[in-house]
Amino acid sequence: MVDKSEKFSWLVRVGFFSRAILYFVLGLIALTSAGKIAEGTNGIFRAIQEFPAGTLVLWIMVVGLIAYAAFRFCSLLFDIENNGSDTKGWGKRIGHAGSGVAHLALAYSAFKFATSGTGGSGDGAQEAASGVLSIEFGGIVLGLLGVALLVAAAHQGKKGWTGDFMHRIAGGAPSYTRQIGAAGFFARAVVYVVIGWSLIKAGFTSAGTEQIKTLGDAVASLAGQGFIFSLTALGLMLFGLFSLILARYRIIPEVDASSGLPKFRA
Repeated sequence: MVDKSEKFSWLVRVGFFSRAILYFVLGLIALTSAGKIAEGTNGIFRAIQEFPAGTLVLWIMVVGLIAYAAFRFCSLLFDIENNGSDTKGWGKRIGHAGSGVAHLALAYSAFKFATSGTGGSGDGAQEAASGVLSIEFGGIVLGLLGVALLVAAAHQGKKGWTGDFMHRIAGGAPSYTRQIGAAGFFARAVVYVVIGWSLIKAGFTSAGTEQIKTLGDAVASLAGQGFIFSLTALGLMLFGLFSLILARYRIIPEVDASSGLPKFRA
């Protein structure tokens, strides 16, 4: 009989597998299909939809991305990865919650493609931002979200430089895990800078929400940057391969089934 801990672990691993597909396809179409990458995030899911059994893959991604988001929210609520409750620990936990929100949004986009074959107009991020701007101090909120993403970008770069992500990976992982993980984190740092800067401009200036970038949009915006674009796209593909390794070797905190309370043990 499968216990709660094992179910939780398998769901999170499906989440890492879904993230692997997402980033690998993103990097691949950036290098090979200018038309699709110009569509932003919709282009990613449209490319996946065209795979053999693409709709089934999209449904797997819906479940996986929701599971991954839940994993990140558990980090905020229950500190399942033992980040602590000091300022640095809370910073990491809040960052994980932000990742959870982002992956829920991606899950919703995958769901729209899986159910209707289209992602709609593709301006969901702009619509959400317009809603934020309509409230008092909404511009400040967007601007601060942008600042938070720049901080997250610095954290991604630090992880790539120091390799401290390796302590959450079980023994037996391929010997090149450290190298491809570092390349992937550096590429994500670049993308986070682009998205964060777009939020800062939308929130703190009168630039308008239509320029706010999602994951695919951020990569597309680098298309005229020569080797920076190529290296970022290649790094995102490597981050997809890294996520695939994590789907097998990531150390997942276990659910504490000794009580009915939502406790976890690392």
